[in-house]
Amino acid sequence: MHFEERTIKVVIDESKCAGCTTHACVAGCKLFDRGILVLKDGKPALGGDAEFAQRIGTECLACEYECWFRGNKAITIEAPIPGLEEYKRKHGVL
Repeated sequence: MHFEERTIKVVIDESKCAGCTTHACVAGCKLFDRGILVLKDGKPALGGDAEFAQRIGTECLACEYECWFRGNKAITIEAPIPGLEEYKRKHGVL
């Protein structure tokens, strides 16, 4: 599953969620964000549609942090940085 906020993409590997007992991502979202993640059938789910995520999401990254440190490492946030690839090429980092 994945969803997009204004400038980030949240990717959730649901196969890793099956054995999770902490649901740390949902707890972190409620504590540090606006609670856009909810628990459905034992897995994190978006508490609304795609427009909801764009409108309500604050891009706080708490779900990823909490999942990596207290959950099953199922969440990855992609945060594209415009111009990064060109910068890396220019400076020989690639």
